[in-house]
Amino acid sequence: MRQQRERRNQREFVKSEFENKVVEIKRVTRVVAGGKRMRFRALVVIGDKNGRVGIGLKKGADVAEAVSKATAQARKTLKKIPIVDGTIPYAVKQKYKAALVFLKPAKPGSGITAGGPVRAVLTLVGIKNISSKMLGASNKVSNVRATFEALKSLKNPESGISK
Repeated sequence: MRQQRERRNQREFVKSEFENKVVEIKRVTRVVAGGKRMRFRALVVIGDKNGRVGIGLKKGADVAEAVSKATAQARKTLKKIPIVDGTIPYAVKQKYKAALVFLKPAKPGSGITAGGPVRAVLTLVGIKNISSKMLGASNKVSNVRATFEALKSLKNPESGISK
């Protein structure tokens, strides 16, 4: 029993190598025979600001539970993104459901030109200079997924294969 407690305490103090950003928390309801059941849905993006990023979308009975579940899912979806001189190697356009995201490399010093949900993903990947445009849906979940898919589709210019 004491060994378990010591191991648990050691795990709590380990500094995570990833930063996480809660993009959206929404209260969702399910109608059942006795009325409505309320839960919380959390959209979380995690990244190491060095080319790795993951997204998670989960529901929980309270906000903390939803965020922890989403963070765990985000860890499972981590992908390595090729970054060349602080930006992406080439322009890319990606559609996810009704959301269309256009990402374009930018010159050094121009910073991240992106809207809220797209900016969260690009910041946590570690991209310093990029220009983007969200077209279609203004849904945060769809735009985050479209951005993630766009980044996943990038191939490394040296090797010609995606990581």
